[in-house]
Amino acid sequence: MIHSKTHSAHYIWGNGCDSWVLNDSLNLSVKQEKMPVGTSEKMHFHELAEQVFYILKGEAVFDINDEKFSVKAGESISVQPQSKHYISNESQDDLEFLVISSPSTHNDRIEIEK
Repeated sequence: MIHSKTHSAHYIWGNGCDSWVLNDSLNLSVKQEKMPVGTSEKMHFHELAEQVFYILKGEAVFDINDEKFSVKAGESISVQPQSKHYISNESQDDLEFLVISSPSTHNDRIEIEK
């Protein structure tokens, strides 16, 4: 089956961030996401899921285990299970990326209060 943003389930998270579900099975989740300027998610970790974030447009800032990484369009970063992390858009442009999780992050997200 062919998937695209126009033919996929969509939801809004955080402060106006978009997510399109391109694949969602127990073993693999693939989402295309868009974050407006100045948005971020909450610090969290996944007990089981490994994630790969591939930047399509813009520049993302990741905080992974209290270390900051800047990832630009055409680059990717991996987040291992149990790693505390969040993504933010500190640039002046919208951020678009793919997030690939194996296994799926359903019921595998623990938020951390700062």
